[in-house]
Amino acid sequence: MCLFSLFGIFIFFIPVQINSKTTIPLDHIISFIKTNFRSFPLFYAGLMILTGGLYPFLIKTWKTSTTTVIFSFLKLAGIFITILFFFSKWPSCLFEKDMLPFLFYKLVIPVGIIVPVGAVFLAFLIDYGLLEFVGVLMEPVMKPIFKTPGRSAVDAVASFVGSYSIGLLITNRVFKKGEYSVKQAAIIATGFSTVSVTFMIIVAKTTGLMQIWNFYFWSTLFITFTVTAITARLFPISGLNDNVKNDLIIKNKLGFKERFMYAVDSGTKKAMKADPLLVNIKNNFYDGLKMTISILPTIMSVGLLGLVLAKHTPLFDIAGYIFYPVPRIIGIPESVLIGKSAAVGITEMFLPALLIKDAAIAARYTIAVTSVSSILFFSASIPCILSTEIPISTGKIVLIWAQRTFLSLLIAGLTAVIIF
Repeated sequence: MCLFSLFGIFIFFIPVQINSKTTIPLDHIISFIKTNFRSFPLFYAGLMILTGGLYPFLIKTWKTSTTTVIFSFLKLAGIFITILFFFSKWPSCLFEKDMLPFLFYKLVIPVGIIVPVGAVFLAFLIDYGLLEFVGVLMEPVMKPIFKTPGRSAVDAVASFVGSYSIGLLITNRVFKKGEYSVKQAAIIATGFSTVSVTFMIIVAKTTGLMQIWNFYFWSTLFITFTVTAITARLFPISGLNDNVKNDLIIKNKLGFKERFMYAVDSGTKKAMKADPLLVNIKNNFYDGLKMTISILPTIMSVGLLGLVLAKHTPLFDIAGYIFYPVPRIIGIPESVLIGKSAAVGITEMFLPALLIKDAAIAARYTIAVTSVSSILFFSASIPCILSTEIPISTGKIVLIWAQRTFLSLLIAGLTAVIIF
């Protein structure tokens, strides 16, 4: 357990210097691939978009619900947009450097590479006892702070180091067993199931924050979970059913030493029962590819729609004034741009980073944190939640997004003012 888990921690969290560049090892690996295989990413990204756009129709899941119908056709639109982009058939305004070229070269290609490659190394981080170790240690704080049982710590960590899809898969399985109430499942799904470490790297690179990666990551984790603790006590989550069919009551209260030893024992048992490393790497890589083909065509369609609306219509300028007072009162420069960037996050979590990438560092940090901490966006996480058996409506999800965005802007903004 120890060696594999430590290696996973090293890959994701320990900056090293190579060729005068200091960043985490995973980022060095991605840079190596992009530098030494220049023509491969174009072909690979195109193939992933084509596969992802056709996949729902090939496996006949495209019409299982209204949501899947909408997003299945958005993925088809992603194929169409990509083909026209490759053959330069779009109007010239869409070929400006901050439109389709930026979307494809700075977002689609990095995400397309980093998700499956990151998934390979996630095997070291999530399959050999680290999650169980952290989960046991976190058990005493989950119920009083987040109003969820101790086991939900595993969901939280799985989402943050893995992905929202992994976290939602765990949450839905436990909910169906009757071990989470509707309220607990909603808290976990909307409060813990955020984008993974690998996606956060893309946000940090886009906003120029890789030089403060560890500060950005840990502060984002803290702010995200702080916001979750607050929204768990607000409507609509506070009004959801909190009855648990098969609740597990922990009878023995452990001191820190006993709990630490139990955490070690739990992690060790998990590691002993784990599949061989190559099997876990293969399974994680497969899951990473599935996530990649699901995300890339949606980024091309929903992402382009968001960029067009943000740049050529006043929609998000108007919506941004809902959030404008928060950075304005705190005193962060470019408050109007921050408000607009926060508002556009409901469409796709990467778009705020694209809009804010040239702003002052305080503004970039605030939005980089908020885009992750707000969690909910229509290009991926919201459809995933709606596809689970957790009975929560789209309207309530949007309200929770607004609450999370306000709170994230407030806490991240105050942090930015103090630090920068």
